[in-house]
Amino acid sequence: MKNIVLCIAASLLFLAAGTILAGPEDDAALRSRARELAQQFIITDGHVDVPYRLNKRMEDISRRTPWGDFDYERAKAGGLNAPFMSIYVPARLQDGGAKAYADQLIDLVYGFTEQWPDKFAVATSPAEVRRQFAEGKVSLPMGMENGAPIEGKLENLQHFYDRGVRYITLAHSKSNHISDSSYDENRQWNGLSPFGEQLIAEMNRLGVMIDISHVTDSAFYDVIRLSRAPVIASHSSCRHFTPDWERNMSDEMIRTLGEHGGVICINFGSSFLKSEYQASEKAVEKAISAYAKENNLDRNSETARDYSTNYRREHPVGTVADVADHIDHVVQLAGIDHVALGSDFDGVTCLPEGLQDASEYPNLIYELLRRGYSESDVEKICGGNFMRVWEAIENAAE
Repeated sequence: MKNIVLCIAASLLFLAAGTILAGPEDDAALRSRARELAQQFIITDGHVDVPYRLNKRMEDISRRTPWGDFDYERAKAGGLNAPFMSIYVPARLQDGGAKAYADQLIDLVYGFTEQWPDKFAVATSPAEVRRQFAEGKVSLPMGMENGAPIEGKLENLQHFYDRGVRYITLAHSKSNHISDSSYDENRQWNGLSPFGEQLIAEMNRLGVMIDISHVTDSAFYDVIRLSRAPVIASHSSCRHFTPDWERNMSDEMIRTLGEHGGVICINFGSSFLKSEYQASEKAVEKAISAYAKENNLDRNSETARDYSTNYRREHPVGTVADVADHIDHVVQLAGIDHVALGSDFDGVTCLPEGLQDASEYPNLIYELLRRGYSESDVEKICGGNFMRVWEAIENAAE
């Protein structure tokens, strides 16, 4: 009798874990289940650089495009329901033109929904994402990457909130009037500026998510100290795998983020996944640049873009398992409720095999199931955690 009970218990543990795998038929069934779950769950992605990509060269993203990582067809195939459109403002505009440039990209996003209203809809709340999911549309929430367009005026935050922006990455590649940047040796504020501290309070008041991707460690801890709402990292990964790179989050930061109710959205970019991949990514970029130079091509020409797209796809750096390793690490540090997805599609040079565009989220779901994550846990990682934090930030707003 005791042996029977032990066998039943072992079988239940096996089923609960979702593991693993007796043979090819079981593997095929698990892949099929991953594809089903990708369509069943709401999948959010904290950062997709479609507006900046299309502002340089427009494409019809209502169908499969020859370039880039995102379009409607690939999003639907991969189950991607709510990619945050990055309103990315380059640091070169910090001395003038940032606000106008941000408004231009926001206009572009609204243009997608006007041109293809049966396919895309701007979303400004989790409730709208859920409604649009039920309607079969791809939601396009917006996050501003680089707070430079605020231009030192709190009323500009209201302006961008009214236009639909729901998170702001405080800085990008250079320190600005809000925060120091992890990429910039100029640490003029040792964290947040005095205006940045005021901005945190105003973002809390309005319900704009504070994104700590790209900022320095000091700025992160300033935000944690000041914010009365949870904060997000829209497209960061774990410094544990890239020890000398401040752009990723340290173990202590990830624990602290979780303790304050926040979420880290794991970046798929190869350079974020392992230190040794950074050299490989530079080699890919060097090869693409050399081809363009040898053939006297503008990097934005069709020929150069074709070559770049094909070369990147033929030379993936890393695998989907590397992304799952980062998810595992966050779960170990902060728990299952504090990790989500932030691909950085259209914003990074190299991507890992199995996660090279918006059609491939089922590959990550498969890998998580294979590792023993339950379906409810996978649902949290795919979008449930991000939606919960977004709602908490809404509820904390005055």
